[in-house]
Amino acid sequence: MSFNHNHYIPCLRWKQGEYLAVLELSSDTKKNITPLIEIPELGWDFKEKKPMKTIDQLLEPFAERVCIKWGREFCFVDVMKNINNSDRMEDGTHPVKFVFEQLRDKKSLAIPVIRLGKDVEYFKAIKEVLKKDKRGICVRINLEQADKKELKENIDLLKSNLEIVVDSCDLIVDLGALNFIPIEGFVKLVYSIFTQLPYLNGWRTVSIIGTSFPETMATLKGGVNIITRYEWELYKKLVAILRKEEKRIPTFGDYTINHPSIISLDMRIVKPSASIRYTVSDKWVIIKGTNYREDPKQYIELSKRLVKTKYYCGKDFSFGDDYIYKCALKQVSHGNLTTWRKVGTNHHIEKLSHDIANHFA
Repeated sequence: MSFNHNHYIPCLRWKQGEYLAVLELSSDTKKNITPLIEIPELGWDFKEKKPMKTIDQLLEPFAERVCIKWGREFCFVDVMKNINNSDRMEDGTHPVKFVFEQLRDKKSLAIPVIRLGKDVEYFKAIKEVLKKDKRGICVRINLEQADKKELKENIDLLKSNLEIVVDSCDLIVDLGALNFIPIEGFVKLVYSIFTQLPYLNGWRTVSIIGTSFPETMATLKGGVNIITRYEWELYKKLVAILRKEEKRIPTFGDYTINHPSIISLDMRIVKPSASIRYTVSDKWVIIKGTNYREDPKQYIELSKRLVKTKYYCGKDFSFGDDYIYKCALKQVSHGNLTTWRKVGTNHHIEKLSHDIANHFA
């Protein structure tokens, strides 16, 4: 597997709205993306005061969903992003080992994501996957780790312990949801750190992901909200500098229409608002309604409102756009919150794949 900056890395927590969005992607878009798939969190049952699922219940359907919704194509899989280091399957198996055994059985071309600073058992499980699948690994580091002097030492230790070479591995620098303002200063910081990365030209692929998507919809007013996509602005400015200096250009990635933080909410109390999250070239258009539970049909009016704006890409642009158009005409169901996460995510991935191709045309 290999790709360059014409590619796109959508980071997905692989909940229902997201994997259904991936299923509806066009074949051309699927060729131009490699999803970074995270195992979702266990969730919390506020009534019973315990996790909503066991680790077995969480992981057992994962591999099948990846293969059915994404297919037997290359993808990055981060098993332990939202799972505790101490979590094990009921029979004692490490989650990494279990997940990749399941993916292997289903002929998936999944590449394990590894994080620095994890425990010994985690690295042992990753090493076992490496030996069996022989597809390399994806090293995922945050900006603070990327800026540390000992990063090369840590990478070299990883190479030695896992018996790998850099050119068979991928590197993802994850900015998360940092403060991108002032943007010019942040570009300089990221440029300085990026160009000093160990083995910059040696990695199989190098990507930068991040987002400025709001952590919660509660801070937004009702109606049309326009939010700048600072991660895309940063990326374009960074690319301009790297091009001028003839340095390696990273692949762009983001968290689609999500914030990376996980907020555990008691859904018996929370009153989620209906909203449509719609990505345009350098912004998000978020059309926010009222309490969804009191009026689920309001998505019809929200769709009408979006279709009438200058931002709407037209019904033929993506599955998501077609659904919005048909919902406005009452030709499909008004759906639920999961439906609209599917719609927004599908449109976002199609839009980013299109915009990246145009940017480097």
